[in-house]
Amino acid sequence: MAQKPSIPKGTRDFSPLEMMRRTYMFDTIRRVFRTYGYAPLETPAMENLSTLTGKYGEEGDKLLFKILNSGDFTRGFTPDDAKVIAAGTETGGAPLNAMAARICEKGLRYDLTVPFARYVVQHQAEITFPFRRYQVQPVWRADRPQKGRYREFYQCDVDVIGTRSLLCEFELVKIVERVFGDLGINVTLKLNNRKILYGIAETIGHADKMTDITVAIDKLDKIGIGNVEAELASKGIGQEAIAGLRPILELSGTNTEKLARMKEVIASSETGMLGIAEMEELFSYIAAAGSTLDIELDLSLARGLNYYTGAIFEVKAKDHAIGSICGGGRYDDLTGIFGMPGMSGVGISFGADRIYDVMLALNLFPEEAGIATRILFINFGGPEQLASLRLLQQVRDAGIPSEIYPEPAKMKKQMEYANRRGIPFVVIVGEDELASRHATVKEMHSGEQQTVPFDKLSEYMQH
Repeated sequence: MAQKPSIPKGTRDFSPLEMMRRTYMFDTIRRVFRTYGYAPLETPAMENLSTLTGKYGEEGDKLLFKILNSGDFTRGFTPDDAKVIAAGTETGGAPLNAMAARICEKGLRYDLTVPFARYVVQHQAEITFPFRRYQVQPVWRADRPQKGRYREFYQCDVDVIGTRSLLCEFELVKIVERVFGDLGINVTLKLNNRKILYGIAETIGHADKMTDITVAIDKLDKIGIGNVEAELASKGIGQEAIAGLRPILELSGTNTEKLARMKEVIASSETGMLGIAEMEELFSYIAAAGSTLDIELDLSLARGLNYYTGAIFEVKAKDHAIGSICGGGRYDDLTGIFGMPGMSGVGISFGADRIYDVMLALNLFPEEAGIATRILFINFGGPEQLASLRLLQQVRDAGIPSEIYPEPAKMKKQMEYANRRGIPFVVIVGEDELASRHATVKEMHSGEQQTVPFDKLSEYMQH
């Protein structure tokens, strides 16, 4: 019995209709990136595991897809090694991880930021700084598939590296505004600063547990304040400190009022106060330029990636329940791990697959985004077919997507084909049309027909 074909969980096929819609979305995003002066870049799907590990925190490292070395990767293995693999496959753990290091030297990229940092260091002699790039490529994470979360998905990243200017953060805010405005998605942009989070950790007496605190509070929207507090307690953070954290996470008011209150709460933290100053500067740029975005200072926003050091961003759709559809932040020394310290950068990543899901759910794709062919020429065979081929070349030369039915089938069959494909116009060149040198153009949606001279067909179809 033939095996039923399937694909791995967390991955998807994309039909022609889906691909046309995705192309519309990607083209819109790329156009905005180019408008702001960013240049395209691509990096390999595979990176050395030494490049990827240790950059995303302990939880991120668990989600890396590892690639077996080619050839006989088991050479030199002992029976005891086999037992470790068999025993550890279900539970994981240090012995199995050590074994994996022997047989896996490469992994699929987890995001586009770390490969970008690797590229900058590797090609630093060829780069003009500040370096502005955008990148639209797939990434892979060994996560549990669920609605809105996939194992293979696309990111659309835009970064600038080689400057600490907060004008870059401001520019990213404007890019978010333009992208989602052009796509028609109503969003809220949430902002915070990792320096403020450090100031909070320092104020409650647990600066040494900054990572544990940020990883926990980053889950606030998913698991609620009670579970966040339970996770903090499990990390050795005392009840008094946890009690001091709750009113900060639940702080309300305008962005200005929140910053003013935080100045009082973390006044003793030099790092925390620097974070507040950075946010005040960023908000001053936004106020000066004006913005149509709903922008919220969210002190529970942590972005659980270890490399963020300053401003952090997260975007959520207002009209459709789904996780964040865009996020990013400032990283002051990501290139330092590759031997190039002190190279500050900031970037933001648009989650293409979630954005697509939002647009589909809200019916935001324009009708033309799903049309591959604009004109179908009916095929009658003989001299009519030859005349249609000449006209087909004419409209294609004018840049109009067109095709001719491949065989002289019955008119009904060809019309049904046009309907199923969603082709908006049919051009008929029959015996009468050939004699008069006028084509009949039928608009499929309304059923209306027009007679158009052969030499005016391209001009007519461009209106």
